Amino acid sequence: MNRFRALAFDVFGTVVDWRSSIIRELEEFGQRHGLQQDWPSFADNWRAGYAPAMDRVRRGELAWTRIDDLHRMILDDLLVGAGIVSVSDGEIDELNRAWHRLDPWPDALPGLTRLKEKFTITTLSNGNMSLLIDMAKRAGLPWDCVISAELFHHYKPDRQAYLGCADLLGVPPDQLMLVAAHPGDLRAARAAGLRTAFVARPLEHGPGREARRIAADEFDFAATDFVDLAEQLGA
Repeated sequence: MNRFRALAFDVFGTVVDWRSSIIRELEEFGQRHGLQQDWPSFADNWRAGYAPAMDRVRRGELAWTRIDDLHRMILDDLLVGAGIVSVSDGEIDELNRAWHRLDPWPDALPGLTRLKEKFTITTLSNGNMSLLIDMAKRAGLPWDCVISAELFHHYKPDRQAYLGCADLLGVPPDQLMLVAAHPGDLRAARAAGLRTAFVARPLEHGPGREARRIAADEFDFAATDFVDLAEQLGA
């Protein structure tokens, strides 16, 4: 444990509860415009479009595109599909910025505050820089710095994102640990030489969903939340 110098955190789902936050914003949007929709399903579909949109960039169908702009493309398609065509562009842009206003999980601030006492803590997210900065300021997230895949023009789980983060922090990959609720993200980080910590977020996709399963000892650490992780790391 003493060899770890820095922790990099996945953000969507790991640090913040994107689903509840987006549903709230969509419901408020619907109330303002007198719209009736299955907003939880709309939120799920908005998030579900994220990985395919990034893959379009990887395949060269789109030039490098910030996550804000990918979110807007997905949102535009969903609104048209729902027959919502009379809302102004400015209102849609404000709704798209809901991803800048996501609420942290209850353990995030106390856990991060403890971990910061012992380690450098940063984001390592596909979210663009302005999104991550706005989110941190609103929620009071105590990052030492904000690192985005935008800086490398490679989304996670591309190897360049993990190695680029270590390079920016000036640490060897094996002195940087990725903290995430998503096994695929952690496996890619491990393949790039990073250490790994899984944090369970069973409610990320709402109640009644099957929790993610990981193999015993698959990652360096497995924790129930950030406070538990801080305990395990001696912070």
